[in-house]
Amino acid sequence: MAKKEFSPNTLLLITAAVFLFAYFVPFDAPRVAGAIQEAFLMLSEYARQHVLLCVVPAMFIAGAITVFLNQQAVIRYLGPSAPKLLAYSVASVSGSILAVCSCTVLPLFKGIYKKGAGLGPAVSFLYSGPAINILAIVLSYKVFGWKLGLARMIGAVLFAFVIGNLMQMIYRKEDEARLADERMFSYAGDQEGGRSLAQMIVYMVSMVGILVFINWAPSQGASAVWDFIFVNKYWITAVFAVLLIYSLVRWFTKDDLVEWTVATRDFSLQILPYLFGGVLIAGFLLGRPGHEALMPTSWVASLVGGNSIGANFFASIAGAFMYFATLTEVPIVQGLLGSGMGDGPALALLLAGPSLSLPNMLVINGELGLKKTATYVLLVIILSTAAGILFGAVV
Repeated sequence: MAKKEFSPNTLLLITAAVFLFAYFVPFDAPRVAGAIQEAFLMLSEYARQHVLLCVVPAMFIAGAITVFLNQQAVIRYLGPSAPKLLAYSVASVSGSILAVCSCTVLPLFKGIYKKGAGLGPAVSFLYSGPAINILAIVLSYKVFGWKLGLARMIGAVLFAFVIGNLMQMIYRKEDEARLADERMFSYAGDQEGGRSLAQMIVYMVSMVGILVFINWAPSQGASAVWDFIFVNKYWITAVFAVLLIYSLVRWFTKDDLVEWTVATRDFSLQILPYLFGGVLIAGFLLGRPGHEALMPTSWVASLVGGNSIGANFFASIAGAFMYFATLTEVPIVQGLLGSGMGDGPALALLLAGPSLSLPNMLVINGELGLKKTATYVLLVIILSTAAGILFGAVV
């Protein structure tokens, strides 16, 4: 692949933008200085809490999907010609089992999309991973009551199907052309190297198990079984790690491991720069949960009161651009409800927030392009706003 180079005019515009930013931004103003500090504190927090335990395992899984997973199997279950109920059910269930944040799901989405999944099922997986988080649904019931908890569960499951189907319908011709391109079938992963289906399942399940259990969070008393798993999560993770090591030693060659490592490296180089840049921007504008940045949190609280169209729309947009680590949306919305947030905007934020974030959008744009990314973001925001208005009117 030829190296992408910027034209002289593009470089001039970038240079001019940097100059204007440096010239006009009042870096000595307390709020701006605090926002800059928040940006790097958020990046530091993200790196310490999410990169090693969430993003890195997800990168290796994505690399494995690209190199080893049989492409025909992906197309059979997630391709545009697969039965819709099967394709979207597999995508939604697969995403919800992982229970990852909006950034950790990105390499997994990229992996199955590159491997031949239709745009619709891939987007359904992209939404469901962060949104249909089983523990988050349980916590929503416990913290917000059954009405908001039930509305979040129904809305998230329904959105995964609706948004995926709409994306497939809108871009059907482009997606068919993408999958018809012979380059889609050039991956080495079409050959499984003599490994049986059972061996591939053990290999993939061991990595997914590591990702899921190393990041297992406490339920705050919502489930005794869930908390038991949390207490023993490192032992459970160790079992999956031993299973992974066994599978690598017994069933994979040195060339396989090199190819897997290279694919993982390539995914990292494609995703991490956008991810870290997005985290910096989000931290600069909105700050970490409970901390002030450029945009005062009092503005947010004042704009999401009641159940007006504007309040629901603003809650959806604010949620879409904020970054929520797994489960953090629950205490944040709880605090906003205590500050006067309406029930409708609360649901709108819960449906839009976990599935989207500014870092998430930047990475998706790098894979799907601006048009498809904008369509996906708008669908999430519009549907979340509509759900919030309806829920606010009913309750």
